[in-house]
Amino acid sequence: MLLGFQTQLILNHKQTTLAAQHAGVARHAYNWGLEVCRQALENQQKLPTAIDLHKRLVAEVKQAHPWYYQVSKCAPQQALRNLKQALKRWRKGLGQFPRFKRKGVQDSFYLEGSIRISGNRIKVPIFGWLRCAELLPATTPKNVVISLRAGRWYISFKYEAPTPQVEKTGEVVGVDLGIHHLATCSGGEVFANPKPYRKARQRLARLQRRLSRKQKGSTNRKKAVVQLGKAHKRVADIRQDSLHKLTTYLAKRYRVVVVEDLQVKNLLQNRKLAGSLSDCGFYELRTPSRYRERRQLEYKARLYGCQVVVADRFYPS
Repeated sequence: MLLGFQTQLILNHKQTTLAAQHAGVARHAYNWGLEVCRQALENQQKLPTAIDLHKRLVAEVKQAHPWYYQVSKCAPQQALRNLKQALKRWRKGLGQFPRFKRKGVQDSFYLEGSIRISGNRIKVPIFGWLRCAELLPATTPKNVVISLRAGRWYISFKYEAPTPQVEKTGEVVGVDLGIHHLATCSGGEVFANPKPYRKARQRLARLQRRLSRKQKGSTNRKKAVVQLGKAHKRVADIRQDSLHKLTTYLAKRYRVVVVEDLQVKNLLQNRKLAGSLSDCGFYELRTPSRYRERRQLEYKARLYGCQVVVADRFYPS
């Protein structure tokens, strides 16, 4: 079975600078390709393919910007592929029209080639050996994605793993989602809601006020942005941890899990409950099928041999 793995990288100053260069080149190529596609749409012309964009990039952009040759060619190539995927989703009505990328916002880049893993180290093209924060699975990935989040660099990749064999102790369980308790099972199990955003709200507001007082473009403002990002990341990590524990428990223990079909988007229109509902992260437990995105309960059910049944929201349970 194909699984994903992500962990934090521990980079030195040289590697951090090189990672920032790769992310900058990928961002520049994406924005350049998006501008070319926008002009084609305005002139009512056919949208160029990712291959056409790359040929123009080599002929026009790389000649004018020699710093493109200081990084791997995979970074701009994959950026143009990602742009085409975003345009396809927009044409199918699954998303908005792509927007230009900003520096420091979801910076990432793609690498492929000769990749090796040894313990908690991974060797990737251009960079060489990189140290990770934890042991890596014994595999040989074909490609990796390195991304920046709250001032820290992370690496992620996919690898083939055997399907785990788990012994089920329960047959069917119904799960009721709520705000006070994250989930209440028909068997009597109750999972508390950690409410990470509610607990960190005052600290986040204080950090936001500090950021607003900093002069734009200053070094202190950049430090304040990173500090605020780390605080938001901690809130997101606590929420993700509780959801992973809940979904793993359900998928491993029961053969059939019945959840209600919540329309989270409509629930968030209640201004009195929107904050508390967003703090629960219900979207990770159930996703509308038309988006075809694998959320936690869906992919863990396939991993551990569990069936997920979605009860209609109007079913009198």
